[in-house]
Amino acid sequence: MITKYGLDNFFIIIGISLLLIALGVFLPKSWINYLPLALGIILFIFAFVFFRDPDRIVPEKAKSDDSYIIAPADGKVVAIVEEVEKDYLQSLSVRISIFLSPLDVHVNRSPVSGIVEYYKYFPGDYLVAYHPKSSELNEHSKIGVITSHGKVAFKQIVGILARRLVCEIKVGDTLSIGQKFGMMKFGSRMDIFLPVGTEFSVKVGETVVAGETIIAKMK
Repeated sequence: MITKYGLDNFFIIIGISLLLIALGVFLPKSWINYLPLALGIILFIFAFVFFRDPDRIVPEKAKSDDSYIIAPADGKVVAIVEEVEKDYLQSLSVRISIFLSPLDVHVNRSPVSGIVEYYKYFPGDYLVAYHPKSSELNEHSKIGVITSHGKVAFKQIVGILARRLVCEIKVGDTLSIGQKFGMMKFGSRMDIFLPVGTEFSVKVGETVVAGETIIAKMK
């Protein structure tokens, strides 16, 4: 299934790929025809890979116990560090960062169940998503949710290739764990800010799956 968050880009890329394929097929036969043909085929496949929206099954224990935190994005855990979250938690927190490559699923899912108390969009730069300063300087949106076990914040951050964030969340919304809420396009990063003392079940370097991988448990 193709995500509704990227249909506009999907059809544009498909149109360009079909045009390139047609040029490669119908131009006078020459070795150079293989260039647009190959590029068209690559773009065609990329569109279906990047904008895919597979079904995900939230673990039963995360449904029944809302102290569990699940991954909000596919990708690789690149950092688990303590830092002050100044916008919503306004205290020392533990940040876990997930880096998404262009081949990962980019549809985002809520890591917790709760009420949205904070949302803000920040325009910014386009550093590579794994850059230490990308969390602060890059274009991003931040969501703050109050749960029965405390406050949690998570942040969509664009990378060097990304130029658009999609986020349906607004203040006052009730989120369910694993609920889809948007996407980050063309390579990006997701940060989650959790209370100090949270027990983590993943380590730096591990790969996580949005909506399925349990990454932590709040006390």
